[in-house]
Amino acid sequence: MKTLVSLLSLSLALTACNGAKDAAPDAQTAEATATAKAQSPDESDGGGRNVSAKTDDYEFSYEYPQQVQNIPELEAIFDSRLHDKREELQKQAAEARVDAAKNDYPFRPYSLDVEWDVVADIPAFLSLSSEYYTYTGGAHGMAVFDALVWDKQVKKALEPIEMFTSSADLADAVRSDYCAQLDKERAEKRGEPVKDDGSMFNDCIDPVENSMIIVGSSNGETFDRIGFLIPPYNAGPYAEGTYEVTLPVSAAVKALVSPKYRDAFTTGD
Repeated sequence: MKTLVSLLSLSLALTACNGAKDAAPDAQTAEATATAKAQSPDESDGGGRNVSAKTDDYEFSYEYPQQVQNIPELEAIFDSRLHDKREELQKQAAEARVDAAKNDYPFRPYSLDVEWDVVADIPAFLSLSSEYYTYTGGAHGMAVFDALVWDKQVKKALEPIEMFTSSADLADAVRSDYCAQLDKERAEKRGEPVKDDGSMFNDCIDPVENSMIIVGSSNGETFDRIGFLIPPYNAGPYAEGTYEVTLPVSAAVKALVSPKYRDAFTTGD
């Protein structure tokens, strides 16, 4: 907020030199900023943490589950991310408001909604994923995915893809089943079979380059599922939203798991 006030003060000073007529937009911006009321409830009642805030410039929400709070080192990572995301949103929204006033177009408040969920909590690892919804003043917002695996033994956070020896080989190992499942989901959304005509959004996509990888469990003991979270535009038009492909861990996939993580994986049905 200090950055915004400084920018507005400078803008008002410069505008005053140019005449009262041009001062109105910046004065309105300053008034709106001065009267903004931030509400930042921090709900942490044993069911995880949920921090939200709403001002005239932006709306922010960040939530993570109790399992994260149970691990102090992991909670510190999430709290740092929460802080950084909110600071970034506040800065971007403030700059956008100033730019809107200078160029005489309507300012639309920014928003960011982040919700982390547990994918699997097995003895050696905690697997988590999140879906971000972000809006920065355009025609519509955008959904983005993220994922993290916490190694409970060495107390280290890593991306799920880091558990595999080769991204390219993993893509090759799952491609056939991935493409078949993706086309099945496309057909359900579109109400008709996918045409193999080489057109945009009908071809299969690279499973790794176009997806966020997650690892899951059906037995609570090992990772026997691998998931692919696909954001809008990667597999279909925006109106179709996101896609999610889940496959059992095959022998070929398990063979690509890094040796230091392989004991945590078993083949699935």
